[in-house]
Amino acid sequence: MMNVLLVDDEPLVLEGLRTMIRWEHYGFQVCGEASNGSEAFGLIQRLMPELVLTDIRMPVIGGLELIERSNRALKRPPKFVVLSGYDDFGYARTAMRQRVAEYLLKPVDEEEIEAILRRLGSQIQGELAAEEAHRQRQRLFASHILGRLTQGEYNEDLEQQAIRGLNLPPDAELVCVLVDGVEDYAEVERQFRVLFPEEPLRSFQDGAARIGFILPASVHSEHRLQEIGLPPSRPCGRPGTGAPSSAIVAVSGRSQGIRSIRELYLQAKELCKAKRCEGKAGLFYFRDRNTASPRQDALLNEKLGCLLDCTVDGDTAKLDSALDEVFDALLGRRIGLAAAKAHVADLEFRLCRVVLEMEGAPDAYMQRVQGNCGRLSEVRDYPALKRYIHGLCREADSLLSELRLKNENNTMFHVIRHVDREYRSKLQLQDLAKQYHLNATYLGQLFKKQTGKTFNEYLHDKRIDEAKRLLKRTQMKITEIALQVGYPNADYFISKFKSKTGVLPSAYKQESERKRAE
Repeated sequence: MMNVLLVDDEPLVLEGLRTMIRWEHYGFQVCGEASNGSEAFGLIQRLMPELVLTDIRMPVIGGLELIERSNRALKRPPKFVVLSGYDDFGYARTAMRQRVAEYLLKPVDEEEIEAILRRLGSQIQGELAAEEAHRQRQRLFASHILGRLTQGEYNEDLEQQAIRGLNLPPDAELVCVLVDGVEDYAEVERQFRVLFPEEPLRSFQDGAARIGFILPASVHSEHRLQEIGLPPSRPCGRPGTGAPSSAIVAVSGRSQGIRSIRELYLQAKELCKAKRCEGKAGLFYFRDRNTASPRQDALLNEKLGCLLDCTVDGDTAKLDSALDEVFDALLGRRIGLAAAKAHVADLEFRLCRVVLEMEGAPDAYMQRVQGNCGRLSEVRDYPALKRYIHGLCREADSLLSELRLKNENNTMFHVIRHVDREYRSKLQLQDLAKQYHLNATYLGQLFKKQTGKTFNEYLHDKRIDEAKRLLKRTQMKITEIALQVGYPNADYFISKFKSKTGVLPSAYKQESERKRAE
């Protein structure tokens, strides 16, 4: 229903307008009444009606001044229909200058006003539909840009796209809000629209089905986020059991510029993972985490990076000392075992990704680790955690040494690794050929010999595999998934998905949900 506000200083006129017109028949409902322009302006700001019927001569503020104020002050003013008891061309001329939709003389003819409602209702609905379609396109574009930025992609062209698409100045101070453990993403987005009505929705979903929001630090406030309905901290419960909600709202620190979005996302992600490991739910701030100083956090990240580098580079002589330094940094942050294990789980993931990029088998690698060291979930104290990390890195060092020998001087390994990393972007065989100094036809032949597929087949399979993963694990819309995996045209994505899998993406998602329910 569209909202209409009635404004007149005569109570009988207000009553007549309210009762004699079949508002619902034309898609309207009366949301309020006012007896003067000042009162009406306050209601317009609060209720945001689509249509206002107003008298001209009223106490305090007249109808024409009300229209002028609304047009000047509001981003999206309502449409106005003027009801006047004065057949004065001067009033009509002023009304036309204020872009009034209709100018009617009292007494109002019922048929005449219903004809106006029919026309304006259709016009307003068309405008609202166009605005919603525009917002949806903007939201999809913003989600795509944020997905690329949070994954670490950055260049000047992407920054310019982000400035335009996210409607953010390049030096804006930003925060990232990450929501984990919710099922109704649309409801979360609706709440953020209500909490931050002055801001466009800059939302995205990550690979773990968390929904994120990028906000200017100037509009973010702790009070607003608490209105989501989550207390600062509480134990997690299982959804659907009547236990407390398991939702986590993690708020990053503040940082300046588009380039900082990935770091802000990583802060919120780290906070989500830590609180999930601790079995807590609620609203949390990165600034409050474990009372650790920024220097201690930077030191831990640096030491974890050094440990990863030593393992990947095969620098076994420094491996033990790097591990000792990681544990010193962990103890310096005074975090619990669950949070420490979350860091180790991330190290596992990064090592598995390196194994995969070097054409190894991450599953086989983790089986070797678990066979020799047990499972991370079974670790109960810090000494056991240190032994586990030592085994994790030693097994990776051994496997990566084998893979390095296998892939040495293998140009095709590097080409395929590049495609595996960049498949979301616009890849062309000719561009790869130039990059690796090969003839395009010859590279295509080598690619098929190495992979058993043509370049385009391999690229599409890679994208469709990622789309299948997103369809299974997230609540992203099909149009969003298409953009996420590298298909700007959703219709083309749907056609390609069906040709590869034999079913439409929507059917694939429904079947996955059915199997999960079983």
